[in-house]
Amino acid sequence: MKKRVIIGVISVLVLITGFRICSWISPGRKNDSGRGSRAVAVRAVPIDRRTIIDSSEFTGTLLPNSQFTVAPKVPGKLEKLLVNIGDPVRNGSLIAILDSEEYEQQLVQAGADLDVSRANLIDARNTRDTASREYDRIKSLREQQIASAAELDQAESVYLAAQAKYDVAQVQIKHKEAALRAAEVRLSYTRIQAAWEDGLTPRTIAERFVDEGTMLRANDPIVSIVDLQKVLAVINVVEKDFPKIRIGQIAEITTDAHPGKIFEGHIVRRAPVLDEATRKARVEIEIPNNESLLTAGMFVRAELQFDRHEDAVVVPQSAVVNRDGHRGVFIADPDKSRATFAPVETGISRDDLVEILSPDLSGLVITLGQHLLEDGASILLTSEETSRPSSDPSIAAETSDALK
Repeated sequence: MKKRVIIGVISVLVLITGFRICSWISPGRKNDSGRGSRAVAVRAVPIDRRTIIDSSEFTGTLLPNSQFTVAPKVPGKLEKLLVNIGDPVRNGSLIAILDSEEYEQQLVQAGADLDVSRANLIDARNTRDTASREYDRIKSLREQQIASAAELDQAESVYLAAQAKYDVAQVQIKHKEAALRAAEVRLSYTRIQAAWEDGLTPRTIAERFVDEGTMLRANDPIVSIVDLQKVLAVINVVEKDFPKIRIGQIAEITTDAHPGKIFEGHIVRRAPVLDEATRKARVEIEIPNNESLLTAGMFVRAELQFDRHEDAVVVPQSAVVNRDGHRGVFIADPDKSRATFAPVETGISRDDLVEILSPDLSGLVITLGQHLLEDGASILLTSEETSRPSSDPSIAAETSDALK
């Protein structure tokens, strides 16, 4: 009997102790979750209105606006190279001279062949004229029944053969004249000139591939010429930004070679497809280079502006949270020390700020401690501008822990 009483007393003591422990722990848990009666220390900032820009930065490389290689059309020894790296050249400028002796001899030979053909033409014409007169004479005698039919046939055959030789001589003249013109063209190819369609803008020698005395084959490169009056920034745009790219869009270009200087360009070409391996598309930006500060091969950064909203409602990105599948912010009511959850529709995100498209918010938005809140929760409002040390050590400690 005594043992049962002792066991009963111990059970009651255990129940009382457990109840007290639960009562002691429960308020702390409610305070941690923000659902209890104790206020949650938070920090809030004013909702702002400002211009916000949707833009992205891409990296790329500069290329010349155009580039081509100067090469000989005929083989030969490079006798003179008249330009070097960095030299400006204009359309029609003489770049190099090949050894022309062989081509000069070919021109002389072609001229001599033409003279022979012309002499043959004169001889053929005389022979034809003689045969024509003889044919006419025999024909007249035949009409008078003096010459025989055989004599007439013979005279006619001689005349026709002479006429054929004359026609061949005429064709040979044309052939020799064409050969002479070809020899003149080949000789002109020994003087190698730079030529392009837009002849007004000077260009620059970018590379030299050979030296004087080199034996060149046809199409062996001598120098390359670039147009740097304008340069192209080539960037690769990811799939997310690809639909935003438009021809004519303005781009701000920066490079480490000129810190702090911004070059303005515009998009001139956009690849119609994305590369399957990288899921990126090539985009070309044309940049005026009148001061010759930019050159091909430079690494650049290009900032493209996709959208711009004036007088937009913006809040820090840290203020935006998810509650029950809805995206929103907590609005602080300093008079009632309450936090109200407002579902929002967001727009442009930029520089740790996010645009609120709807609703039209104003007041204070909570940026620190909001993860502990629910709609209508009690708050202890602090901010970097207004916070003061509390005389209550427990509140001061709670505020310090929440801000951490």
